[in-house]
Amino acid sequence: MSDSAESGGSDEESDRDDGHLEDVDVGAGCTEIWEHLAEERED
Repeated sequence: MSDSAESGGSDEESDRDDGHLEDVDVGAGCTEIWEHLAEERED
């Protein structure tokens, strides 16, 4: 097994541009994410 498979991450995951979701709670559903993105867009 590779190091990234053991750690649960991959190079692709570390390159993702998902910083805009940092304030979304872990386990949030589609509605919460949609609301968060809409609020960010209004600002």
